[in-house]
Amino acid sequence: MTDEKQPFVAHLKELRDRILVCVIALAIAFVVIFYFKERLFEILMQPFVKVMPEKSSFIFTYVTEAFLTYFKMSIVAAIFVTSPVILYEFWMFVSPGLYENEKRYALPFIVFGSLCFILGAIFCYFVVMPYLYRFFVSYASEFVIPMPDLKGYMSLTLRMLIIFGLIFELPLIAFFLSRIGLINHRLLSSKRRYAILAIFILSAIITPPDVTSQILLAIPLWGLYELSIIITRFFGRKVKEDG
Repeated sequence: MTDEKQPFVAHLKELRDRILVCVIALAIAFVVIFYFKERLFEILMQPFVKVMPEKSSFIFTYVTEAFLTYFKMSIVAAIFVTSPVILYEFWMFVSPGLYENEKRYALPFIVFGSLCFILGAIFCYFVVMPYLYRFFVSYASEFVIPMPDLKGYMSLTLRMLIIFGLIFELPLIAFFLSRIGLINHRLLSSKRRYAILAIFILSAIITPPDVTSQILLAIPLWGLYELSIIITRFFGRKVKEDG
């Protein structure tokens, strides 16, 4: 019984240590980013500022709202910045269960994982958000002037950035799962019609209630699913490896 518990305790200790490394990296990045919070805030405001009516402005209604908005924004930015560290620690934790020839994918996993996450956020910022906020502002009139609060705007913006960042990780996740034999291109191809239905349902749930933003999420997600099929076809574990 002691022999069985020892590996489990060792795994828990390793998990604790790797989580601690991620937390320390996040804390350091947070301190640096919080120092430049005003500049980062200006950047994140631009998608809405470009479509904002002349008399419109941002407001905050609670004493702590501005500070908490900066705080939350800095934490999310720190996650983006430290994503290579987080992916590295994740890979090192799961790598003992991989074959020796699979461990060489550590560097590509970290590089492409970080790149996909950042590309998803960039796509959201430059493609999705301009249409999204233009849609909201279109309901303004002479008597209805948009006066968004900081908390609401930043919560929506950060949530969308994270969602798109995670969605763009789909091909990398498919690659990883195919390498350990959990999925293959035949499985993904056979479930394509259900996946497409799920994609549009998911897009309708996590995006605001307008068709444009839903399509802007569904189409790239569909494309990433098709890319995942291609990746698992060429890079997935071969049958002889499953022996």
